[in-house]
Amino acid sequence: MTAKLAITLRVILFSIICPLILIVAGPLGRLVPSSGGPLLIGIVASLFTFALTLLFVRWEKIGLGDIGAGFSRQTAPRLLFGFAIGAAIVALQDIVIYSCGHVHWVIAVSPPSFRLLLLALAGYFALALREEFAFRGYSLRRMETAWGMWPALVVIGIFFTLEHAAGGWNWSRVLLGPPAGALLFGMAALATRGLAVPVGIHTGFNFLQWVMGQKEVSGPFRLVVESGFAGQADAIGYAAYLVGMILAASGFWFWFRRGSKCDDARAGKLRSTAF
Repeated sequence: MTAKLAITLRVILFSIICPLILIVAGPLGRLVPSSGGPLLIGIVASLFTFALTLLFVRWEKIGLGDIGAGFSRQTAPRLLFGFAIGAAIVALQDIVIYSCGHVHWVIAVSPPSFRLLLLALAGYFALALREEFAFRGYSLRRMETAWGMWPALVVIGIFFTLEHAAGGWNWSRVLLGPPAGALLFGMAALATRGLAVPVGIHTGFNFLQWVMGQKEVSGPFRLVVESGFAGQADAIGYAAYLVGMILAASGFWFWFRRGSKCDDARAGKLRSTAF
């Protein structure tokens, strides 16, 4: 068996086990109030996905730094940097939706308390951490080692999309949302050689969408669309989402290319692989 095939088979096995962890952790959300369900599920699934990552890393006799899961003093600033990017994409999306008319936001009848805001933020962070460990850590970096950047992004993007399809998303959402997210999160992970930035982007995007009432459960604000314009608002929203994701992914692609050139110039020195 060639080294490339061995890595690919291990990545496939890893990518099959990760959703099973989430399936097992899912019922735990019923043990606590609904507001705390995502946080509990995210914490448990993240811990077991990290444990699975350790198992596969030791199997291959490599370190966490080799897959971008090491920690450093840059971790917190990178998380905040990523969060700002995710929030900016939501802001762009909402500005475009609003500028096209027939939509507005209202304050929710029962706005959540500060405690609920923190609980929601922690929940989205925990769930994002689980997904990035599952799709942008061991699996993406090992596929990049074996096959290069684009094949790795495509293969892991397919796994990421299939997980969302298995989670009950309709195919119109599945084919528009997750592939663009996989491209951005993957490029951010490869460009920065770590998980902190994609975790931050993922958290910022989901949290701000919740705040602006664009999730199944509304946050402090609620999006109101005039009668007869729901289809237009959805189409404009997805278009703005895709533009924001592609622009951000392009920025990380240039970052990745610049880093690759610096690596070639340094000949033999490793890029930072800290979280």
